[in-house]
Amino acid sequence: MKTSRSHRARKELFQRGIRQGTLTVQEIERALPAGSLTDSERWLLYYSLRASGVEIRDADGTQVSGLELRTPPLD
Repeated sequence: MKTSRSHRARKELFQRGIRQGTLTVQEIERALPAGSLTDSERWLLYYSLRASGVEIRDADGTQVSGLELRTPPLD
């Protein structure tokens, strides 16, 4: 079964995030192929990472909060 680059990138993000306990927004965005996710899919990715116990931090190392409280935009 062939998997997309986006699927592999998301799988690797989950593995790394769960192993390390944290990912930066920049790491997440760099790992994803450009244009591979809709806004709703991106929201779901961040939500799922947080639900899996992965802390998401900005470039300064500050924890990004409130992602799980945002409603996904309509596509």
